[in-house]
Amino acid sequence: MASHIVGYPRMDPKRELKFALESFWDGKSSAEDLQNVSADLRSSIWKQMSQAGIKYIPSNTFSYYDQVLDTTAMLGAVPPRFNWNGGEIGFDVYFSMARGNASVPAMEMTKWFDTNYHFIVPELGPDVKFSYASHKAVTEYKEAKGHGVETVPVLIGPVSYLLLSKPAWGVEKTFSVLSLLPKILPIYKEVVSELKAAGASWIQFDEPLLVTDLDSHKLQAFSEAYAELESTLSGLNVLVETYFADVPAEAFQTLTSLKGVTAYGFDLVRGTKTLELIKSGFPAGKYLFAGVVDGRNIWANDLAASLSVLRGLEGVVGKDKLVVSTSCSLLHTAVDLVNENKLDDEIKSWLAFAAQKVVEVNALAKALAGQKDEGFFSANAAAQASRKSSSRVTNEAVQKAAAALRGSDHRRATNVSARLDAQQKKLNLPILPTTTIGSFPQTIELRRVRREYKAKKISEEEYVASIKEEINKVVKLQEELDIDVLVHGEPERNDMVEYFGEQLSGFAFTANGWVQSYGSRCVKPPIIYGDVSRPKAMTVFWSSLAQSMTARPMKGMLTGPVTILNWSFVRNDQPRHETCYQIALAIKDEVEDLEKAGINVIQIDEAALREGLPLRKSEHAFYLDWAVHSFRITNCGIQDTTQIHTHMCYSNFNDIIHSIIDMDADVITIENSRSNENLLSVFREGVQYDAAIGPGVYDIHSPRIPSTEEIVDKIYEMLTVPETNILWVNPDCGLKTRKYTEVKPALSNMVAATKLLRTQLTVPRRLEGSFLSHCASIFEQTKAFLSYYLFE
Repeated sequence: MASHIVGYPRMDPKRELKFALESFWDGKSSAEDLQNVSADLRSSIWKQMSQAGIKYIPSNTFSYYDQVLDTTAMLGAVPPRFNWNGGEIGFDVYFSMARGNASVPAMEMTKWFDTNYHFIVPELGPDVKFSYASHKAVTEYKEAKGHGVETVPVLIGPVSYLLLSKPAWGVEKTFSVLSLLPKILPIYKEVVSELKAAGASWIQFDEPLLVTDLDSHKLQAFSEAYAELESTLSGLNVLVETYFADVPAEAFQTLTSLKGVTAYGFDLVRGTKTLELIKSGFPAGKYLFAGVVDGRNIWANDLAASLSVLRGLEGVVGKDKLVVSTSCSLLHTAVDLVNENKLDDEIKSWLAFAAQKVVEVNALAKALAGQKDEGFFSANAAAQASRKSSSRVTNEAVQKAAAALRGSDHRRATNVSARLDAQQKKLNLPILPTTTIGSFPQTIELRRVRREYKAKKISEEEYVASIKEEINKVVKLQEELDIDVLVHGEPERNDMVEYFGEQLSGFAFTANGWVQSYGSRCVKPPIIYGDVSRPKAMTVFWSSLAQSMTARPMKGMLTGPVTILNWSFVRNDQPRHETCYQIALAIKDEVEDLEKAGINVIQIDEAALREGLPLRKSEHAFYLDWAVHSFRITNCGIQDTTQIHTHMCYSNFNDIIHSIIDMDADVITIENSRSNENLLSVFREGVQYDAAIGPGVYDIHSPRIPSTEEIVDKIYEMLTVPETNILWVNPDCGLKTRKYTEVKPALSNMVAATKLLRTQLTVPRRLEGSFLSHCASIFEQTKAFLSYYLFE
């Protein structure tokens, strides 16, 4: 019985690739140094899977930044602003597309389906001249072969690639990206031909869009694409891989009828309904790659249950056509449990990271082949039983408090317009108030202080003094820049989820459980293993300290319950919404304590609310109902004069705008700059949003410093949307990953741009009446001002 891994993490537990990338970007190491580190990592991963007994080992799943960007490079689909002149795409162009450069902004970045991974969105139009511009897939296949490891090269499938794309700047939104299919298929043929010539016997096309709701036109594109590729694919075994959800019945029929395809891969963890489709209509003679080992969580597989499922499938497809696989790429889980020394033995026995999941896949394959490792299976069964019976998992008081939430929608008593009036009377903010999203740069010195405090190398008094000094520096900087609503900079925090999880019951933490979010950015998700509660206040001390340093409003900074849930490895023994309600009650306690301490502006980040949206539309309403309800629970008990902000980043929000309105926040700050103002289009389409909004005016994920003129133009775009209400000016996201040499001039330009526009916005800020009645006047004044300022 054969085994297969869909994909593997690029970051090793020590994050060597992260540090190699950042060293290269900083000019401290060469391209050759980066390539050598990367080659060592790839070799190690291939050999590890080979030694574990995996038959179908993936290649071309490594990336210097993102696999979709790799496909863009392969197709030569470089936007014109990057001035690429043809030939093999090198690091300069590649990283400019990902991160921007001094002259031009980066390409848009958004969430990969419903995960916390981000991909670089291709920008396409009718005039794109595609060419075979990156030979990475073939090079890495040959590289693995040179190490004595036969691999399955993995490519993003042509139809999914196009459907993940967007019309380029200046291209009509109605442009059909699928019209480009005939132009990209010749390049796919070139790649496949080179892989065949290099000796590949299998190739994997990832077509994850097949799990989404697709109309007949889009499904037909899959049929046309693989019919066109059929002759080139002849002589190869071709696997089409899907993941993250059930495959709808019509898509299943399309998939299993594709020309030239030998095998189909399914996520049988999140796509259990697909089992019925397989049992009732799997094509004879084809391979089934059964994804029974969860690639998105860290819980040990229930081997007995998976073996039962696999044996049932044996009778459908035949023993020689069944391949045991992961549900998706292991990119979305931590790397290796062996490196963990923070976890106690009991919790550790419940877990499996990527390296352990490889072993689980092989153990299941061997068991199907009659070579069951009884000791391994017995230990797994004991761990499953231990987790179910552990007293650490259940807290009756928490369960009762969550159950008591039923029957109320937990809305604030006063509508948002009245609340904004009350808040303005208290805060007295100017037109276009400025703020930042929360974090300020995490310097090497700051990280050293936190590290030494954790290691007990410095005292609590020394630690508090260091953090206090950092907060004071951040407060003074914001005052010097003349920012209106301040933040304390979060110097005490390692991560916006981990920081809170460390102070909540029911959470466990890893030492090296890193997961890639994008590029070199890694996160260390907490593990929610039991019922969640807040033993004591988490942020009040630091927020109160920061507020004492300034007369300006200081935001209390919290992470919302849905984001804590979606950015953690969540227990799978109860529904996710029940865990989310528990977290919401804990955050509610913190919000009320901040208000009592005199904090009048509180930001509850829900950066990951859109990310958790199910991939099937039929499941949207239920998720959005409990997710939005969880947010409202956190702030339902506070006064009208306390202003609640929330922040969301790097997702497509237009399709859930009504749920965002239903969150009933007073102010929402939201990613906008990389999306080419797509966010604003929803307001142009007539959506009424009475709360305040701050679409980001510059991209913090790029080292590029925007000019004052550029930010003036961004704000102007916002002001030309008559349906919007009170506008805030802020960056896209937190500044943690940036340097002060980038942050200071960028924020200075942001404030300068705001002040320039304020001189033209003579209409008083809304106190009683609607700001909307002033928008036409604002528009005309701003347009006249900009014509003079930018063009005279």
